[in-house]
Amino acid sequence: HARARHKKVLKQAKGYYGARSRVYRVAFQAVTKAGQYAYRDRRQKKRTFRQLWIARINAAARQNGMSYSRLINGLKKASIEIDRKILLISQYST
Repeated sequence: HARARHKKVLKQAKGYYGARSRVYRVAFQAVTKAGQYAYRDRRQKKRTFRQLWIARINAAARQNGMSYSRLINGLKKASIEIDRKILLISQYST
């Protein structure tokens, strides 16, 4: 069982630099840490993209003489449910 487990970890560590791709003990630490970063960043990516969309929508709104918050408020009052990603895509398609 140990050999299979070691092989699995070393396979995941393929492409890492130096001992991190060859020595099980070091590779295990590297793979574990990489997994933690991947887990964290999958969640962070959603926040980052939302920030980016908001910044771009705000820039476009200001070119049309309106702030981002006024635009979103207006959409909510008009009960138009559109998320920021779609709003940004529609802005570029027109």
